[in-house]
Amino acid sequence: MANYSPTPPIWADRLLKWLCPPQLLEELLGDLHEQFADQVAQVGELKARQQYVVEVLRFLRPYFISRRAVALISSTTNTIKTAEHFPKPTAHQFRHTRYGEYPRPSLLHHSMLRNYLKIAFRNLWKSKGYAAINVIGLSVAFFVSVFLFLTAYFQLSFDSFHEDGGRIFQTYLFSNDPEKASRSGSMPLPLIPTLKAEFPEVEAAARLMNGSNVVTYNGKYFDKQVMLTDPDFLKIFSFPMLNGNKATALNDRSNIVISQHMAKAVFGNEDPMGKRVQLGLDDNKKDFIVTGVLGDFPDNSSIQYDAFIQIANSGSYQVDKDRWDAMSHKAFVKIAPHVDQTAFENRLKSFAQKYFSGSFESLKKKGAKPDERGDVFALRLQKLSDVHFDTAISGGAGAPITLVYALSGIAFFILLIACINFINLSVARSFTRAKEVGVRKSLGALKNQLFVQIWGEAAIICFVGFVVGLILAYLLLPTFNTTFQGKLSLDYVLQPDKLALILSIFIVVTLVAGGYPAWQMSKFNAVEVLKGKITIKRPGILRNSLIVTQFMLSSLLICCTIIAVQQVDYMRKQPLGFQKEQVISIPVGNKVNGQQALKRMRNMLANDPTVIALSGSTVNLGLGKDRSTSRSVIGFTYKEKEISTDWLQVDYDYLKTLNIKLVAGREFSPAYSSDTLDRVIITESMAKMIGEKDPIGKFFQTDTAGVKYQIIGLVPDFNLYSTKNEKKPITMYLAHSQSIPYIFVRVAPQSLAGSMDKLKAIWKEVAPQSEFIASFLDENTDSWYKNEERLSQIFSLASGIAILLSCLGLFAVALMVIEQRTKEIGVRKVLGASIPNIVFILSQDFVKMVVLAIVIATPLAWFFMQKWLDSYSYRIEISIWIFILVGLAAIVIALATVSFHSIKAALMNPVKSLRSE
Repeated sequence: MANYSPTPPIWADRLLKWLCPPQLLEELLGDLHEQFADQVAQVGELKARQQYVVEVLRFLRPYFISRRAVALISSTTNTIKTAEHFPKPTAHQFRHTRYGEYPRPSLLHHSMLRNYLKIAFRNLWKSKGYAAINVIGLSVAFFVSVFLFLTAYFQLSFDSFHEDGGRIFQTYLFSNDPEKASRSGSMPLPLIPTLKAEFPEVEAAARLMNGSNVVTYNGKYFDKQVMLTDPDFLKIFSFPMLNGNKATALNDRSNIVISQHMAKAVFGNEDPMGKRVQLGLDDNKKDFIVTGVLGDFPDNSSIQYDAFIQIANSGSYQVDKDRWDAMSHKAFVKIAPHVDQTAFENRLKSFAQKYFSGSFESLKKKGAKPDERGDVFALRLQKLSDVHFDTAISGGAGAPITLVYALSGIAFFILLIACINFINLSVARSFTRAKEVGVRKSLGALKNQLFVQIWGEAAIICFVGFVVGLILAYLLLPTFNTTFQGKLSLDYVLQPDKLALILSIFIVVTLVAGGYPAWQMSKFNAVEVLKGKITIKRPGILRNSLIVTQFMLSSLLICCTIIAVQQVDYMRKQPLGFQKEQVISIPVGNKVNGQQALKRMRNMLANDPTVIALSGSTVNLGLGKDRSTSRSVIGFTYKEKEISTDWLQVDYDYLKTLNIKLVAGREFSPAYSSDTLDRVIITESMAKMIGEKDPIGKFFQTDTAGVKYQIIGLVPDFNLYSTKNEKKPITMYLAHSQSIPYIFVRVAPQSLAGSMDKLKAIWKEVAPQSEFIASFLDENTDSWYKNEERLSQIFSLASGIAILLSCLGLFAVALMVIEQRTKEIGVRKVLGASIPNIVFILSQDFVKMVVLAIVIATPLAWFFMQKWLDSYSYRIEISIWIFILVGLAAIVIALATVSFHSIKAALMNPVKSLRSE
């Protein structure tokens, strides 16, 4: 590294730059700085600085202040003739100053640009290793960061296409339970009609219930996603109406509005308007008339559909339409333009107290206290733009916002690390190119010309890295989409706004990574450089800071990766309360009655020794290949206590199939006909909630005018849903009048391999029209953790790339630094230093930087991952050993990277290293 050398007062240089015409500045500064260097050697730095100020003040002449002087540069005498001998030029003439017989060359002249390119290519070809390291680092960074940014951009654009998105909200219920505050997007059926009747500021409101059904037309069956909603739905959302009238398309219970895709699938080239289709199976079929065709929903829509019918067609509508305790659907409202969300929510407080009084009383009995907004229980609004990320009220369908932030943050980190590599290598390389810059300046090159030339070299490297990154992106796009469940395609990437984003990233990286080193090199003082002096004050601070930043980011990502992987593994190993192995889950679908399919399968497999038990349920355990899940929660009052329980329909042998042991009582049995009418089996947490130590034989009612249920069995708690949440009370019941959407089959361990093929053959006989999409239950439960797995995969990929780029940069910087210390190493060897001593001296500075990076990264990783883990009911405790092991690994990696050059330099013959040029 260059030693410190005295420099003139900075303010004096700035004053001279302000006073002096641009065409004189380079030579004047050069002469003054050379004179200053001589005076330092003769009279000392203090007097030299004083004399420098005096020389600058001598230029306070009228023609300098008024900018009327024109300087004539003489190549022989280097004398400056004053402006008294020349006519006074205008400012316009100043910008077109001539050098002797020739005009001042333009930076953008084609001959200059061609010359810059030639020089740039020659310099890069001369330093092929330097160029290759930068191209590799930038191409990987461009490829990964561009697609991570685009994926995050896609997620953030959800539901942004609706015209009045700022006035559309989803309602949700907030409950400040003493055990844990909760939010739910499931609403009672009477909510929306009552809101519209009592609040004139509600411009439109609609209920939305997920549904799927079999659509029949001309004897053909189509399995479609038929949503149930209200007529206002078409007024709230901006899905384009291709045919029909939005105002009247859903005004009748027999109306159906279909998507463009469904219209083509069902009707082909026929005009669907006015055509009749049937929904349902067997005796439950109903006729509907097509009254509208909607455009297909875009990929960034949280509402997906094939068709819409009125919510009054729901099977439970007549029973639940006046019940405020039966939560069954989502609700959306569009408020008037002048209405403020906070003010409207305040008005909803009295509304909630009026219609949800039972919830208020229950929470108060539990000792619930108001939250920071003063609410124990409240009806609130969530902006449409945030619904996709709010997994609590969207039913877990959206992507967690932490995942989106992680994608953006990691993309930024990777780009930053690549830029740091570029800057470090360029700054380190600038010391080897200092004399080149000095010679060019002495031959008349201006600062801006040098900047353009050096920055041009950086732009070429960035461009090559960008092109290689795009090629990698094209080749690895399918793998990227599979890994991160993305929906990116070349068509999506080639859209104008996406191309603008990619181009912006390229320009920013080029300016940051190439602009700073070019700016620094163009500032070199020609006189001092040619004397072998480079006056960059404390040049190691920038390089060291950037290396510390690199390894800090890498260590941070590695720590986060390990913690995320441990959390996923911990959740997987949590006891679920049932045996998931050797159980096959079969989604029934809409083209067959689940009860009938289960009955036929029981008959066909009754004498099969490889089948241990069969049963069915309304809820799949985990996520099967149909990627669907559902939940039914019932609330009621028992002995003045508010009870909330998962209401689960099952079939005979459910406990046997899942290997759930009875604590007390009995299982459902065909021997008891009343089991299908008013008998239930509950979990231990349900027994605790109702306050019964011995619940067998006890009765309760979910509705004062409804069925009186008797408890016949008690089982341990089990996870009906993900272990990310606590086990909830569960009540199981039989209902042969209702369909069974999922069938479970437990098979013997020895027949596990061929069981799937056997069941597939049987399914063709049982339900020839339905696709066989069975899966093993342990695979389904693993799908509960797909978001966590995706996050850990992102961290793993990012940490791997980050550490690779960091080591690549450290490798190159170490090479540059050791090359500059070649003579020092030779002197040390001549004076008796051993090879281990030299390796230690060369490596210790880099190790110190890595240790500092780990010290910074450790508390950051602990803080961020603690916040992430706090969202889980079952979570690990972060161990200090994670940070210790990551720190040791980072030090070993850094040592291995630097030691290659250190050992090579230590083994070099000192005669060669000390030989003068």
